[in-house]
Amino acid sequence: MNIPDNLKYTKDHEWIKAEGNTGFIGITDFAQSELGDVVFVDVDPDLTEVTAGEAFGTVEAVKTVSDIFSPVSGKVLEINSKLEDEPQLINEDPYGEGWIIKIEISDPSEMENLLDSNAYKALIGQ
Repeated sequence: MNIPDNLKYTKDHEWIKAEGNTGFIGITDFAQSELGDVVFVDVDPDLTEVTAGEAFGTVEAVKTVSDIFSPVSGKVLEINSKLEDEPQLINEDPYGEGWIIKIEISDPSEMENLLDSNAYKALIGQ
């Protein structure tokens, strides 16, 4: 199971990679493996803001649909358009090409409420 040390995690299995005030958000390797083959990612194309702990979209796999929750609050800068035609990128590269949204983090202190890699590993029993 791939759990990079340079990311922060939620108990709902999302990750965020912060680069200054910019954050990339996706679902973890554990989450995609539990879901199975991802067939569709649904994020409202008009989404302009996300709020920490609130759902901003869904990931649909062959047998289930799962909400995606934002780890922190912020302004949406970009939605990964590659996922429209290639939702399997979430399975193949969840921390790279499989990112879901890019945001401008509005309150960097919210990052302190997230799990580091060791805490996330403990959460999923790794």
